[in-house]
Amino acid sequence: MEKNNESLNILRHSASHIMAQAVQNLFPSAKLAIGPSTENGFYYDFDLTDGHAFTEEDLVKIEEKMKEIVKQNLSFEKYLIENVDKQIAEFKAQGEIYKAELLEEHRNDNPTLYLTKDKDGNILFNDLCAGPHVPYSSYIKPNAFKLLKVAGAYWRGDEKNKMLQRIYATAFWTKEDLDAYLNFLEEAQKRDHKKLGTQLDLFSIREEVGSGLVLWHPNLATVREEIENYWRSEHRKRGYQIVMSPHIAKSHLWDISGHTSHYKENMYFIQDEDQQYVLKPMNCPFHILIYQANRYSYRSLPLRLAELGTVYRNERSGALAGLTRVKGFTQDDAHVFCTPEQLTDEIISIIDFVSDTLAMFDMDFEVELSTRPEENYVGTIENWDKAEAGLKEALKVKGMKYEINEGDGAFYGPKIDFKLKDAIGRTWQGATIQLDFNLPERFEIKYQDKDGQLKTPIMLHRVIFGSMERFMGVLTEHYAGAFPTWLAPTQVCIVPISEEKHLDYCQKIYKKLNDLGIRVKLDDRSESMNYKIREALQDKKIPYVAVIGDKEIEANSLAIRARGKGQIGTFAVDDFISKLQEEIQSKGKKNISC
Repeated sequence: MEKNNESLNILRHSASHIMAQAVQNLFPSAKLAIGPSTENGFYYDFDLTDGHAFTEEDLVKIEEKMKEIVKQNLSFEKYLIENVDKQIAEFKAQGEIYKAELLEEHRNDNPTLYLTKDKDGNILFNDLCAGPHVPYSSYIKPNAFKLLKVAGAYWRGDEKNKMLQRIYATAFWTKEDLDAYLNFLEEAQKRDHKKLGTQLDLFSIREEVGSGLVLWHPNLATVREEIENYWRSEHRKRGYQIVMSPHIAKSHLWDISGHTSHYKENMYFIQDEDQQYVLKPMNCPFHILIYQANRYSYRSLPLRLAELGTVYRNERSGALAGLTRVKGFTQDDAHVFCTPEQLTDEIISIIDFVSDTLAMFDMDFEVELSTRPEENYVGTIENWDKAEAGLKEALKVKGMKYEINEGDGAFYGPKIDFKLKDAIGRTWQGATIQLDFNLPERFEIKYQDKDGQLKTPIMLHRVIFGSMERFMGVLTEHYAGAFPTWLAPTQVCIVPISEEKHLDYCQKIYKKLNDLGIRVKLDDRSESMNYKIREALQDKKIPYVAVIGDKEIEANSLAIRARGKGQIGTFAVDDFISKLQEEIQSKGKKNISC
């Protein structure tokens, strides 16, 4: 079998059957739900009717049983279910209610069972499945699969249904590929922004506030402040005007925009006496109203309005994840109103803005073009076709490669999505550009064209970071919590060799740095010097530690240790400050060195 992505999915799906067989051998009460392959492995959902909960020890036992099974070189054989009713009755008699439900649903799709048989032709296991599978279990190497974890999962993802137990696992063709993936997972675990959030005191999500609602602690708030400062400065340079809008609006506004009919399940409603309000899920209707407040001609377009606008969306609790999926978040939102002649140039300028910004964080990206949904969209197909053509034209002019993501556009327009690639190669949803002919028509906004006629402008929705919450989560993992100096919550930690002898001088250096706007900490605790240095550089991930003793005081200098490098030299105080400021102002393009 050729070893490509398609065959790897077949291998993994076959391994999920072996896992199900092993589970039922060891836990006879287990009933089977579904067991698909995934991008990085596979899983299987089980209902243990005796109430047993899988443990880490169980995973070890299941894995060993799987190794026994694959060594038996069982064959996978496809069996067409000719009498569906009889098979459903058989499943129900066995207590396999989930198989029965699935078979009922697919009764007209030529449903099949996959049987695993031993060399004598005895059926050892069967599963309702469309396949395909590897020919023999020996294709699954005993040293090339791994069970990873157990999690809860509602049947069919519906919270109203029973909670099942999901075993996540992975499989590869070779042990070397498995080891590489496990090393990747270990690295990803080290970078988990939720763990780093606690270790580095970055943020918290408290039950008293509510799931998906973030409390920004001073450290991460500092990182955000620096990025927002860049954001405001860069937007003004690129011709944007910064605006602000309220957090709520009458529900009638969202009726006009179409959100009520196309986005209602994600919206929060507030009743105030006889008036209903909506906690805003998006900023766009407000920016349209700001546009409406003045008259525009083609000469005054494009109009670019930008806002760090906090929005609220009713995400399901099961989908929430640290900073990367929340209920309340701040979009670095902007809307561009332009003429058809200006459209391609505006999209190109946004693409350049995204490229320049991500390069600053040493991030690459991939591009997707998401097209009109099959259902639940507003506007005419003609306008959608024009919008998609406009986005394609801009990408063509930029010479950018992109994938088509059929049917994944917003309900009001197609979009370009930028998938960020972090330091270990994972992709994250980031910037987006959405082209919209529909909202300008719904709100009846106009501009006067060169022929004197009133015409409807084209509207571009765009974000550079996506949301500050998600981007901060991604950035934390990208840097593994070791933020570059310009972003670091604390840029320098001063450590006296002796608190009694050197503290006064350290305080003077602290004041000098602090007065210059450098984020500095003086560690005057009665701990050992080596402990404080190690904690600052390794645990707290502070970029620089300045150690001060008799020699440094006498020479008006600082002994500098750098994160990840150790001792880099002794610098005159003003020289160190100058080099540090240069590194901060260049956003890391220039670094302090020996």
